[in-house]
Amino acid sequence: MTGRARDLLTPFEGGDTPVAEGGFRILASPAREILEIAIEPEHPRARELVGVRAGGASRQALAEILGDLRGTPTFQLLDDYAGASLVAGWIWSRWSDDWHDRMASQRQKSPGASKGRMVNICTGFTEGGSSLNEDGSVDHSDQSSTEVGPLANPEDPQGWHAMPVQEGRPLARRARRIDVWRAEGVLKVDAAFQDSGPNPQGSRTAIHEYRVYGEIEEGSGRLLSLQALPHILPFRECPGASMKAARMVGKPVGDFRQAVLDTLVGTIGCTHLNDVLRALADVPQLARSLPRGG
Repeated sequence: MTGRARDLLTPFEGGDTPVAEGGFRILASPAREILEIAIEPEHPRARELVGVRAGGASRQALAEILGDLRGTPTFQLLDDYAGASLVAGWIWSRWSDDWHDRMASQRQKSPGASKGRMVNICTGFTEGGSSLNEDGSVDHSDQSSTEVGPLANPEDPQGWHAMPVQEGRPLARRARRIDVWRAEGVLKVDAAFQDSGPNPQGSRTAIHEYRVYGEIEEGSGRLLSLQALPHILPFRECPGASMKAARMVGKPVGDFRQAVLDTLVGTIGCTHLNDVLRALADVPQLARSLPRGG
């Protein structure tokens, strides 16, 4: 897996100024255990993450080992490794006719006691939902996806950093952005998130996409308002999480990396929307780069 991130300041009078950059390269096992890692900028403790498995364990290890990087693009990327690596395998469903059968076979061979049971871990997997088989495993045959266009906006060529072209084989991409500006006495936020990958037809398919709008009181960092819009999700139960996200209103966004997990837990939340909201913890740091009155 390769990650790239960039903070960019775009003044109203024009011109773009890079504020910070970051990146990583990770070699992971099929169980999503980190086997090799290199990060940019380099950090003397990064190799301590080798052997850590993606998920709650990797986020806890990240906080303990590289907590001094909080608020940087590199920390955001590494925090996102858990969710991005979880979703990445989905792209094989676009390229393999027997993917659903192979997933079912892997569940049966799993040494874990759950055998792939996902009941009530999120809104989309609520007990009795269309997303689940009778044994509680995910019914991948019923999931939906959507063909999408390119991320880059031709009217805003600097809107994304350079990204390699993905085509011709199974590859996955998690893309996110957070735009922050001052207006009407508050910080305005427009955030977007998409999991996608190339398909054999030569275009791109997405399985998750959210758009989030928010207002934040700059002095206290409290979230004043929130609108979460589900654009592309795999199961018909999934969009229900968007309405519940309003429970985060009133909380300081700087605490969101943990507060979202504590508040939008289980069937109240969506794993991927939670990732979007947790990333808002970086907004106070981004706002420090804004010129006053901008």
